[in-house]
Amino acid sequence: MGLSQLCKKSHVFEIVLVLFILGLSRKVECVTPGGSELFEYSAISCRKHSALLTEFGGKGDGKTSNTRAFQSAVNHLSKFASDGGAQLIVPPGKWLTGSFNVTSHFTLYIHKDAVLLATLDESEFPLIAPLPSYGSGRDAPGGRFSSLIMGTNLTDVVITGDNGTIDGQGAPWWVKYRAKQLNHTRPYLIEIMHSNEVQISNLTLLNSPSWNVHPVYCRNVIIQWLTILAPIDSANTDGIDPDSCTNVRIEDCFVVSGDDCIAVKSGWDQYGISFGMPTQHLIIRRFTCISPDSAVIALGSEMSGGIQDVRAEDITAINSQSGVRIKTGIGRGAYVKDIYVRRMNMHTMKYVFWMTGNYGSHPDDGFDPNALPDIHGIHYRDIVAENVTMAARLDGIQGDPFTGICISNVTIKLSETPKELQWNCTDIQGVSSRVSPQPCNLLPEKKSGNGMDCAFPADKLAIESVQLKICSGSTSST
Repeated sequence: MGLSQLCKKSHVFEIVLVLFILGLSRKVECVTPGGSELFEYSAISCRKHSALLTEFGGKGDGKTSNTRAFQSAVNHLSKFASDGGAQLIVPPGKWLTGSFNVTSHFTLYIHKDAVLLATLDESEFPLIAPLPSYGSGRDAPGGRFSSLIMGTNLTDVVITGDNGTIDGQGAPWWVKYRAKQLNHTRPYLIEIMHSNEVQISNLTLLNSPSWNVHPVYCRNVIIQWLTILAPIDSANTDGIDPDSCTNVRIEDCFVVSGDDCIAVKSGWDQYGISFGMPTQHLIIRRFTCISPDSAVIALGSEMSGGIQDVRAEDITAINSQSGVRIKTGIGRGAYVKDIYVRRMNMHTMKYVFWMTGNYGSHPDDGFDPNALPDIHGIHYRDIVAENVTMAARLDGIQGDPFTGICISNVTIKLSETPKELQWNCTDIQGVSSRVSPQPCNLLPEKKSGNGMDCAFPADKLAIESVQLKICSGSTSST
């Protein structure tokens, strides 16, 4: 019997059905006469087995540590990986926890009235080694604190909910970071490594100690319907950081951040060059960002494994420093190429276009000064921006210009106090068409009939064709 049939036995069915038809609810929920809640959600895979966190000693009082309960639950449910998989349901409550690992053929479902609350006890975040493509911790030369939710060498893992919340309680971490009191890199909220078939969706993420969502060395990743919030002055609270990943789909997300809302990465200087794993075949669509001091989408600065075939469309930027920013420098090596962006709307921006060839941070002094990045094939089209201070700052590298830049059909309305020089361009090559205000001389107008449109691929990435299934669960013990 399906969930919709079960719901017919409940007096709330008619209300739920009306809301569903009106499009006011993305999920079906009902409360049975016995008081348990049935729900449906979308996922790459459904599970045969199910359990509640409370069955493993979990207490949602906001005070008791649930680190052992989470890990015990995952360890137990991992036994069902070859028998249809399992889901762990986090019911309503405040669930204090430190770092724990998820497993393969597994779903972590966070109820809409549940909050995973990151403990402030650093001992519950075990230290792990730096990423091999970085060679060093991002915050400090030492290792890294484990992320709140982690997974390594997995297949088919889903972290989702009905807008359930994960609160990283990051403020003490930000204070220690700014005071240079940390010898290790701060924890992220979610980090999945060396894995295939990953879904992270339908959650609210708050106050991460550092980056929020970090899939690294992964394939076939879907990230959707996330709300990510952090104070705009918080340190390095990137929203979503696909890192050395292939086939990634990011869509329908809203981010307010103290750093880049999306940062596409692939390793750091000589370590990333040696590891040699690019981020490629990435689509970003229907994405909204607020980040006054950083980019809506950043490519780099750690891009030493390469970044290729990134497609971004239907992007909204509000009160942000820049739209799509390329960040690289001497020592990075590798490439950023085949980048396609269309249909961006921007409101209150410092820059619309920004490319930086002198981004200077390095893991150590062992980087190769002859490792110059190859930046080419950058396509921007169909962009409207208002209340802009400066249209573009495009700085390549002397002797290593950024080439193949195309900008078309762009209208930029300036703020009341704009910069006198609107297009500051050095060491770049490209063309433009129907761009206002007029670009710099290094982006000459290319005229052909009604004008030229920059390219955007007509084909679909494989990850776009992945269809989610309708899965179900219950807040009662089974």
